[in-house]
Amino acid sequence: MPEVSLIISVYKKTRELDLIFSALSVQSFKDFEVIIAEDGSDPDMRELIDIWKYRKIFPVRHLTQEDRGFRKNRMLNEAIRKSETDYLIFFDGDCIPHSDFVKNHFENRRENTVLCGRRVNLTRNISEKLTAENILNKEYEKIKLSEAVYSSLNRHRNEFNFNIEEGIIIKNRSLRNIITNKDEHILGCNFSLPKILLEKINGFDENYEGPGLGEDSDIEFRLRLISAEFRSVRNLAVQYHIYHPKTKEEELNMKYFSEVKKNMVFFCRNGLTKLN
Repeated sequence: MPEVSLIISVYKKTRELDLIFSALSVQSFKDFEVIIAEDGSDPDMRELIDIWKYRKIFPVRHLTQEDRGFRKNRMLNEAIRKSETDYLIFFDGDCIPHSDFVKNHFENRRENTVLCGRRVNLTRNISEKLTAENILNKEYEKIKLSEAVYSSLNRHRNEFNFNIEEGIIIKNRSLRNIITNKDEHILGCNFSLPKILLEKINGFDENYEGPGLGEDSDIEFRLRLISAEFRSVRNLAVQYHIYHPKTKEEELNMKYFSEVKKNMVFFCRNGLTKLN
């Protein structure tokens, strides 16, 4: 039995997933299973995953569903049901993990606690040039302090990574406590928690059928209602987000989330189990 389950949500981005698999092959912590939660059923995606399954570097499970619009939360719930471990790490199919990503999530786990990470947003130019070789030789992880300072002072300049300082690994706990929030917030592409916490709130709410809120803000709100704690793994569990145009949040999701907050109910009706 593996120690931890990696749940990766994907949709039609085979190149990005191939890069992710390369990054997973050089993880310092190797006792994990990979669950690909595909919001669709793309032949190219299946072919790529079969190639990596054949290599047997790590166990891979591929879950699919009919492509009928944005139904990410439905696939995330299915991945939770199929997971074989008690600890889950969630990230997206366009985010490349640092080689210590899994290790730093798993070694900092705590009972009743959600670990919240951030990401380095790569520019379009860097994203297009990123290769499996860059990842296997860990070239993509090398960030100079001068680059981080420049990025922090020039966030408005599109030709540079917007927040490359998020890629600096800070192992000293005291120093990280100074620069990170005591009470962090979930970013859907980089968080982890004990499976039992998601089971207590009935998982992801499948009434969100569009991008935004349903895979992070809603989950965080309902976890807070059961008194879960939130801790930062910023500058520790590092990942690199491959460029794509900004996704617009679904307006209907915003209205639905307002109702969720008004009702103050942690157990959603359309989640891991279905309530009439």
